Amino acid sequence: MKPSLRLPIIILAIAAVSQQALADGNIKNDEFNPITTGVTSLSIAPDARGASMGDLGAATDPDANSQFWNPSKYAFAYSQAAVSLSYTPWLRKLVNDIFLANLAGYWKIGANDNQAVSASLRYFSLGEVNTNPVNGGGQSLNPYEMSFDIGYSRKLSEKFSMGVVFRYIYSDLGFSDSYAGDQSTGASAFSADISGYYTTYPIIGRNECQWSWGWDISNIGSKVSYNNGEDPAFLPTNLRLGTAFTFPLADYHNLTIGLDANKLLVPAKPREGDYEDTAEGQRQYLDALEDWENMSSFTGIFKSFSDAPGGFKEELREISWSLGAEYSYNNQFFLRAGYFYENEFKGNRKYFSLGAGFSLNVVRLDASYMIAAAQTSPLDQTLRFSLTFDMDGLKDMFGRR
Repeated sequence: MKPSLRLPIIILAIAAVSQQALADGNIKNDEFNPITTGVTSLSIAPDARGASMGDLGAATDPDANSQFWNPSKYAFAYSQAAVSLSYTPWLRKLVNDIFLANLAGYWKIGANDNQAVSASLRYFSLGEVNTNPVNGGGQSLNPYEMSFDIGYSRKLSEKFSMGVVFRYIYSDLGFSDSYAGDQSTGASAFSADISGYYTTYPIIGRNECQWSWGWDISNIGSKVSYNNGEDPAFLPTNLRLGTAFTFPLADYHNLTIGLDANKLLVPAKPREGDYEDTAEGQRQYLDALEDWENMSSFTGIFKSFSDAPGGFKEELREISWSLGAEYSYNNQFFLRAGYFYENEFKGNRKYFSLGAGFSLNVVRLDASYMIAAAQTSPLDQTLRFSLTFDMDGLKDMFGRR
């Protein structure tokens, strides 16, 4: 990879790692060991609603963007169909031309409305990069990552549903060898998601509440191989578990509190510093690195539960947490807040989030704002916007006419 083409990779790395914490001496370098993956943009929350609750969505009420959080929720969707467009200017504290755009939607099918088909398209632009910014006269590239997926969900009982998603992924980060005359080529991969959702309505006092549980294993699939296969990388296979509890505060006033836990099902890449500085230690490191590069994605999923150099303690560090709340008035006005926590040794992303939404019969507009715990974080002040169209609302509007 040419040095001038490292910029997109460096930017994404900054997004996942707080370099300021290392510089301040708060984190020991020998313990800092984040999980590395390819196509990291697949892990970015696409919509404003989930992002405003601290990246939460495994068990919240279904909406048009459930494809990312838990597609099995679509089977319990209240509307017949909906489509949503989301836009996120990404890392605006560093550059001004990186963004994530996401289009998602679903359609209920079947006589009993107990099934749904869904799809989403995401496009992550890493801006414009000059291949020779020092001497000039270089080539301008526009690295990007994109994915397209389709899903199917179905109720298996009155309270439980499951869903599957099949995804095509393409990543073009500008890898090329200009001296050899090679053109820049991207890398493709295929993956699948499987998920489940359970919801029930307990009576507490005189109030009917809602308690839901959800899980989603996403991006189970092939590796992505950059640079003509010389740089293989695991997809960000992720296990998401979550619960959400909704209870009425008064007539038309509801409050939902949710909690999600996430763990990347990706084996840790061997580190040279974990081996003795001897010829034998170097041989062991190179053998471990070769095994990691040749490991299949499915083997890596099981390996990810027991391969941390620090043992079970470090495995627990790989779990990130999302805690969020949503207040709604008559399902028309929404206020949201949340907190995301990632262990300092596994990336050190910690941030608060706020958001609001307003819904009419046809359209709903949501916005979110991120406040990083560390002011030096490039994720600070990230904005997201989502515009959702409800097909039932459109049908009612035209029906009245």
